[in-house]
Amino acid sequence: MTFVDGFVAAVPTANREAYLEHAREAAAVFKEYGALQVVECWQNDVPDGEVTSFPLAVKRKEDEAVVFAWVTWPDKATRDTGWQSVMQDPRMAPDRAPMPFDGKRMIYGGFDQILNV
Repeated sequence: MTFVDGFVAAVPTANREAYLEHAREAAAVFKEYGALQVVECWQNDVPDGEVTSFPLAVKRKEDEAVVFAWVTWPDKATRDTGWQSVMQDPRMAPDRAPMPFDGKRMIYGGFDQILNV
């Protein structure tokens, strides 16, 4: 089965279009290096939690929205090679493609897919 990188971040609502532009450019680079799919989702119905929640996980502020995203790869080996290439690609350099959000509050991880119905 495929391998998935998942991300959750808090993005200032004023930066929605800048984030979308950043995501489009990054998606093209990810796909160039083997990603099958890049999905970006902007919060619509994301409740605050008392113990855990998406907003708590990324320390969302009043003027921010939660973004939930994932990149699907054919397998972990392709992801490992692709991810390394993405990080070395000059189009992804922080001075060329600065993140329009606080990357220190982003959570992410890689996952083996175990079910796809």
